[in-house]
Amino acid sequence: MNPPSVARSAASPTRIARFALLAVVLALLTACASAPRRNASALATESALANEPARAPDGQAAAVNDVLFRAMALVGTPYHWGGNTPAGGFDCSGLVGYIYRNATGMQLPRTSGEMADMGEKIRGMTALVSGDLVFFGNHGRISHVGVYVGKGRFVHAPNSGGTVRLDDIDGPYWRDHFEYGRRVLD
Repeated sequence: MNPPSVARSAASPTRIARFALLAVVLALLTACASAPRRNASALATESALANEPARAPDGQAAAVNDVLFRAMALVGTPYHWGGNTPAGGFDCSGLVGYIYRNATGMQLPRTSGEMADMGEKIRGMTALVSGDLVFFGNHGRISHVGVYVGKGRFVHAPNSGGTVRLDDIDGPYWRDHFEYGRRVLD
C-alpha cells in the first residue's frame, strides 16, 4: 500500500530547476555584458544596449530560458550552408529553427525570409526581449536571422568558414543592417 500523497507545494522541483537555470543564464549574460567590449575602431563607444535589463515576454520565462540555454550551448558549432543540426553544422535559419524546435517544440519555416513573416514585429532594438528573432538585410530584403539573448547580444550562424557566435546587435555592421525583430513567443 502506498502512503497517502502529500500536497505539492506551489514551487515544484521542476519549476525551481527552471527558474534556477534562468538565473544562471541571466548571470552568464550579465558576466558577458560586463566584460570589456572590443571596439571596431578607436571612435566606437560601448554598446548602448549592454546596460539594458534582460527581459522575457510576459509569462514566457521558462520557454525563453530553454531557448537561451540551447542557443548559448551551440556557440562554436561550425557554419554549414543548408545545415540544421549540431553534427552537420548550421546556417542562420537552420540554427534558429533547431533552437526553437528543440527548446519549445515550435516548427519555424526553413528560411529567414519566411521566418520574417511570423509573430509580432518589433521595430526598435531597445524594444527587443530575450528570445526574439532578429532580422538583417538591405532595404527590407531579409538575408539573415539570429536569436536575441538580451543586453544587446544575439546568437547567429554568420558565414561560411565561421562558427555560431554571440555578437553585439548594435555593432557597426549589424546596426546598419538591422531590419526588425519578431516576437514568436507570446
